[in-house]
Amino acid sequence: MAEGVGLALGAMIFLGLADLAYKRGAAAGVQAHHFLMGQAWCFAPAILLYGLITGSLALERAFLWGMAAGLFVFVALYNFARSLKDGSISLIAPIFRLSFTVTTALAVGVLGEPLGAWKIAGLALALTAVWLLLGGEGSVAQARGTTRSALTQALVAMAAMGVANFIYKIGALTGGSPASFIAGQASLFLPLATGFAWLTDRGIRPPRKLWAPASAAALFFLVALVLLFESLERGEASVLVPISQMGFVVTAAFGVIFLRERFTARKAAGLACAVATLACLARG
Repeated sequence: MAEGVGLALGAMIFLGLADLAYKRGAAAGVQAHHFLMGQAWCFAPAILLYGLITGSLALERAFLWGMAAGLFVFVALYNFARSLKDGSISLIAPIFRLSFTVTTALAVGVLGEPLGAWKIAGLALALTAVWLLLGGEGSVAQARGTTRSALTQALVAMAAMGVANFIYKIGALTGGSPASFIAGQASLFLPLATGFAWLTDRGIRPPRKLWAPASAAALFFLVALVLLFESLERGEASVLVPISQMGFVVTAAFGVIFLRERFTARKAAGLACAVATLACLARG
C-alpha cells in the first residue's frame, strides 16, 4: 500500500462530512457568501487553538505557502458559488470535483512523480465514479440551462482548487507543521471571505441559521486538512489528493443509509467504481 493512504482516507471521510454540512446550510437557506464567511470565522480560531495546543504553530515557510493556498481556495470557492447561480449543480459539481486531475498533472509534470498503470487505472475509475455519482438522473436536461459564463467559472474553480491542493504538497515538502500551513491559509481566507460578504451585502449580516452548519463544516475541514497535509508529508500528491477528494462517496453513502435516498443502479455502479479507485490508487 502506498504511504499516507490511511491518512488520505481519513481526509476523504471528513471532507465528505463537510459536504453534508454545506448541504445542511443550503437546505436552511444560508447563502453561499454567508456560509464561507461563517466557516472562516469558525475555522481561524480553531486552527489557532490547534496550533497552540500542539505547540506546532510557527511563522515559517509553510505559513507563506499556506497563504498562497488560501488565495487559490478562495478563488475556487468563490467561482464555484457564482457558477451555481447560472448553472445546473448536476453539471457544475462534477466539473469542480475533477480538480484532482489538475493536482495530479502538476505533481507528475513539476515534481516528477511516476504515473504507473495502477495510478492511471485509478484516475480513470475516479473520473467514472464522479460522473456516475454526481451526474445524477436527468442531468443532461438540467445542464441545458447552464450558461457559458457558469461553465467558465466552474472550470476556473476546478483549476484553482487543483492548484491549491498542489500547494499543499509543496508546503509539506518544506518540513513545516500542518498548523503553520493551515494557519497561513486561514490568515488570507478569513479577510477575503469577510470582505466578499461585506461587499455583497454592503455590511455584515450573518443569518442566525448560519452558525450550526458553518461551525460543523469548519471543524470537519480542519481535521481533513490536517490529515491531508500529514499524508502528503509521507506520499505522492498524485495518489493521495485524488483519494482525499472522493468525499462525495461518503455523502452518497450517507444519503442512502441515513436519509433513505433511492439506491439506483447508477449509484451502485458509482460506489463500486469508487471502491475500485481507492484499491488501484493504494497500489499505485
